[in-house]
Amino acid sequence: MDTILENIIDAFLQTSWLERFSVLCGIIQVLLSKNNKVSNYFFGIMGIVSGMYVLFGAKLYAEIALNMYYLIMSIYGWWYWTHNIQARQQPITTCSAQDWRVVALISLVGFGLLYLILEHVTDSDVPAWDAWVAATAWAGMWLLAKRKLENWILLNISNLFAVPLLIHKNLYLFAGLTTFLFTVAIFGYFNWRKLMNTPK
Repeated sequence: MDTILENIIDAFLQTSWLERFSVLCGIIQVLLSKNNKVSNYFFGIMGIVSGMYVLFGAKLYAEIALNMYYLIMSIYGWWYWTHNIQARQQPITTCSAQDWRVVALISLVGFGLLYLILEHVTDSDVPAWDAWVAATAWAGMWLLAKRKLENWILLNISNLFAVPLLIHKNLYLFAGLTTFLFTVAIFGYFNWRKLMNTPK
């Protein structure tokens, strides 16, 4: 336990200001999401863009491609929350059967495609693990953009697998951030459910 803590501290001290900025934006974004604030997307976008610069410097090109998806979904989510009248009138809902079908499609097709790319195009040593983390996060991001309560469940499925993956890759700072996001997502679920059931 002491070794892990020391590694986390060392990782923080060795990170660039841009990486720290990206992590800080990620923390602010999820806290704002928990409270159903549309401004979460502003910080999410800043964190994603700055994070892509960090990943480029580390030559993690597949991770950059994943973050491009997050960027697109964040821009879409910001637009959806601010321009869709129906979304403003009913900001939080639960998934319908059709929503779950889309979630299954995103998760399974996303996993399959990403696994094939990581396995045959990149030098990834954990293609299935990495693909599963990304695919479930993609589905969660889609539900977040739609203001569906269950987005927190999908995001935490991704987080649950992401923490050991990040530790496996010695990315302790991001593992710590993901653990924090996992905890916040639990509170986010219950907070959104409370907001959903509060009469307007």
